[in-house]
Amino acid sequence: MSERIKVVVTGAAGQIAYSLIPRLVDGKTFGNKIVDLCLVEIPQVVSKLEGLVMELDDSYFPHMGEVTYTDNFDEASNDADWFLLVGSIPRGIVYEGKKIEERSDLLKINGGIFVKQGESIGKNGKQNAKILVVGNPANTNALIGKNSAKNDGQLWMAMTMLDSSRAKSVIAKKTNKSVKNIKHMIIWGNHSPTMYPDIENSKIDNVYGRELIDDTNWIESSFLPTVQQRGKAVIEARGASSATSAAKAALDTIIACENATAEGDCFSAAITSDGSYGVPEGLICGYPLITLEDGSVEIKRDIALSDFAKSKIKVSIDELLSEREAVQHLLS
Repeated sequence: MSERIKVVVTGAAGQIAYSLIPRLVDGKTFGNKIVDLCLVEIPQVVSKLEGLVMELDDSYFPHMGEVTYTDNFDEASNDADWFLLVGSIPRGIVYEGKKIEERSDLLKINGGIFVKQGESIGKNGKQNAKILVVGNPANTNALIGKNSAKNDGQLWMAMTMLDSSRAKSVIAKKTNKSVKNIKHMIIWGNHSPTMYPDIENSKIDNVYGRELIDDTNWIESSFLPTVQQRGKAVIEARGASSATSAAKAALDTIIACENATAEGDCFSAAITSDGSYGVPEGLICGYPLITLEDGSVEIKRDIALSDFAKSKIKVSIDELLSEREAVQHLLS
């Protein structure tokens, strides 16, 4: 008999979730497990989920279990194995009469949401639950949620896989290689324009990027700004933030956590720092990660960093410290 797991998705009526949810039950993301879905939305739009549930029913996914939807997160979180926290107040919308433009506004508004969700997850979720925060500002939202959960057995992550995928795409075009041949693409720091995509430690056909791409000018003038500003470029081009690519990145993160990492490889997500690589303890920081055979996720600790890389990572760490200071009142 197949194992069953429960997956909770917030922001379930949004564009990212619309691309994400069907693939959670397609037999690839969670393998042969039967996936019970609980879809969560705010009261104003929760009724729209009825149509999505109809579509899921009509699609007859063989690995789909029970599908429910609700506006009660406390109820939804009960005994869940995975939480995909996609929902957050995005930049650019009008909230309580004010257009949200600044990152500080996002921190202030979303902080309260993640306090409540963290409390529910810590109290009601499985003791070994995995939580992936997609809604921005993802790192500090995850920090607030984890602090509120007060459950060290649960793994809180902020998504940086989208940044990793973007970096792979740029490298593939530069080297005329297939994206599938680019591995070990680490994103350090914050999921923001300060993050550092570690091209030096990437592997292209098992050759380190620092050996294959010896072009400092291209790295600084093209590669870094292209990857760091890609989210903004997508918004300017399509009038909305990344949806399909964000959903794919969330799925790739789940798959990386559900399967042991291949020898010599790693994947990218932000987790709680234990002081590794000089990152202050407690920050939710982008790291190179590996999944062990027992399903636990650890920081890969054998990465050599150049002075150039360290200087770029410091900028992102300083931003994370600043964000933590801004929400200190929520971290009691």
